[in-house]
Amino acid sequence: MRSEPGMGGGIRHVVVMGVSGCGKSTVGRALAERLGWQWIEGDQLHPDSNIRKMAAGQPLEDSDRLPWLRRVAAEIGGLQARGIASVTGCSALRRAYRDILRDAAPGVGFLHLHGSRELLAARTGNRPGHFFPAALLESQLATLEPLTPDEDGLRVDLSLPLVDQVDRAIAGLNLRPRPLSPSGT
Repeated sequence: MRSEPGMGGGIRHVVVMGVSGCGKSTVGRALAERLGWQWIEGDQLHPDSNIRKMAAGQPLEDSDRLPWLRRVAAEIGGLQARGIASVTGCSALRRAYRDILRDAAPGVGFLHLHGSRELLAARTGNRPGHFFPAALLESQLATLEPLTPDEDGLRVDLSLPLVDQVDRAIAGLNLRPRPLSPSGT
């Protein structure tokens, strides 16, 4: 399924997935910039009720996640309808959640950022002002269903330098970055 990236087929939408603190936003923005694709910050699509619940230390349930996932899927589908490729940050912890996103548009692939429990805990504990408390990390790890062989996706270690994570995503998902200008930017 990874024959032709970009507008001609293959992966046209990358969902950067994983538990909180894995670097979805940082890696996703860098990947979107490198590819010249639209960036979607999935956290900004959460309803206020989800943010309040997580900020209070309560894990989300499927009834909380489904409206949010449908909203993320609608964003991807809207870009697809306009012929715009995208990179989206979204936890997409379960296969069923990924199926909702995959159904939004052809060519959705996943970049799963993974790492040790210790590194993830350190990262979630060091984000002042973020609505997601470190105490909820365990609930996300318990919910996480890794990508299966039949899913179009790639797993990348979050302990790698950012540039290496982006390079591995581009190579492993067979994506084509936009060409550099003569000035090298």
